[in-house]
Amino acid sequence: MARLMLIINPISGTGSKKGVDEMVTRAMAECGHDVDVRFTGARGDATRLAAEAARKGYYGVLACGGDGTVNETARALCGTDTALGILPAGSGNGLARHLQIPMDIPLALKIIASDNIVPCDYGSVNGQEFFCTFGMGFDAAVSHRFARQSRRGLLSYVKSALSEYVQYRPQTYTVSANGKLLTEKAFLIAVCNASQWGNNAYIAPEASITDGLLDITIVHSGTAIDAAVMGMDIFTGYISKNTMVHTFRAPACVIYRRGSGEAHIDGEPVNMDDIIDVRCHRGALRIFTPLSEHRFKPVLTPLQGIFKDASLSLKHLLTGH
Repeated sequence: MARLMLIINPISGTGSKKGVDEMVTRAMAECGHDVDVRFTGARGDATRLAAEAARKGYYGVLACGGDGTVNETARALCGTDTALGILPAGSGNGLARHLQIPMDIPLALKIIASDNIVPCDYGSVNGQEFFCTFGMGFDAAVSHRFARQSRRGLLSYVKSALSEYVQYRPQTYTVSANGKLLTEKAFLIAVCNASQWGNNAYIAPEASITDGLLDITIVHSGTAIDAAVMGMDIFTGYISKNTMVHTFRAPACVIYRRGSGEAHIDGEPVNMDDIIDVRCHRGALRIFTPLSEHRFKPVLTPLQGIFKDASLSLKHLLTGH
């Protein structure tokens, strides 16, 4: 029997993880996998546990939690033969949504059971790994504010964003990529391996995690009306058509700013130096993914995500779990 390690973050997201260990163990036994269950108790536990699994030659590590748990788990598996499996249980679930892994854990387990493992890219920023997005500017400021909130979830994030918008001031950045220099006063800069921040908010709708390139999105500052339109474009997938947005692809870039400051890695707040080296590492992380890949379609793909979320919420309401 192939060995899997299940890492559960019991406090991620807003739902209970009660019974998940038994569900996963039972489902994986049916397809010939033996599961070791571990629980995180502090930041860094998932990385330590996943590194142990890779060192001992486990076939895969299943991360049950949000983007923070997935990030911690994945960074220990980069460059190894041990595959990452994602059981979404967070508030954003950006990488899972990009890969079109169902938010319903029983359905996500079917992805693991299909045993379709794809070599995927990941990014690094000043040596720290990221798997969805790295960002500076407004989204980084919101991440720092959101981290201080006692409640999680989309509504709390929107509240943090509105509060931050009132006082936020754009900064000037210089981006070196593809042999060119670009200096911009920007509302935010997002360097994307995957297409979205989470919660069906698409900052780089056409991004691919298998092309060896990062999608760099520079958003300029504007009026409150411009910001409202931008918000609509992010949730409909038309952001690349917005005149306030400049997007391009590169295998690496260096970003310069005036002094160190706030940033975020996969939504987790961090502080970064004034010189930021970002790189794409092609095919260096093996991930359990769906057998079929669906091309992103503006409006339609986001609506499908919203409908699936609503259906899952209704299921939880009716069943109590």
